Amino acid sequence: MKIKVLTIFPELFPGFLGYSLTGKALDEGKWSIETVNIRDYAFDKHGSVDDTPCGGGAGMIMRPDVLGAALDANYNHKGRLIYMSPRGKPLTQAKLHELSKEEELTVICARFEGIDERILEAYDVEEISLGDYILTGGEQAAMIMFDGIIRLLPGVLGNDESATEESFENDLLEYPQYTRPINWQGREVPEILLSGHHKNIANWRKEQSLRITEAKRPDLFKKYLDSKKV
Repeated sequence: MKIKVLTIFPELFPGFLGYSLTGKALDEGKWSIETVNIRDYAFDKHGSVDDTPCGGGAGMIMRPDVLGAALDANYNHKGRLIYMSPRGKPLTQAKLHELSKEEELTVICARFEGIDERILEAYDVEEISLGDYILTGGEQAAMIMFDGIIRLLPGVLGNDESATEESFENDLLEYPQYTRPINWQGREVPEILLSGHHKNIANWRKEQSLRITEAKRPDLFKKYLDSKKV
């Protein structure tokens, strides 16, 4: 997968993506990242990329002529063009799977109060949100999205079953996990996990996932039940 990021802080990348499994996958060429400094396409000596909002209001808006020039020079209309935005569709595990199948992703990371609406219209940009909160910039959100995508690429996790047993893969939260020591501060590992009976263990884990999801995420639990009615 080829990832291209348009940002005014290219030095932030690859950041934590350069470590652990995602870093190893980067070194092995399973994915690559290229950064584009939007300031390189500014029209003045100061590298200005923003201006005041038309109609008044707080903050600054990223200019369409500068960002448009950066896109024209670097976006080849292959793969998805994404803008990390709090008004975008929520990022879900299903969306991560969808994006992981793309060969190329181009992502716009804005600062200030966002980007001029005409960019979104002219380039048919897909908006994606991490949740109902605001960050200082799109770079942090983009790296979290990239982490979720990269770990789904073939061979990144090492054991492909790891991704199928995780929370949100089947609209349920993951079951409790235990390891040695068997007794820790008077707390025992559930006996069934030591039984070696794979079917009983699988049934126990499913029951635990159902119980935990119903208690902690009733919205997900309802979605799971509704899917079983289809």
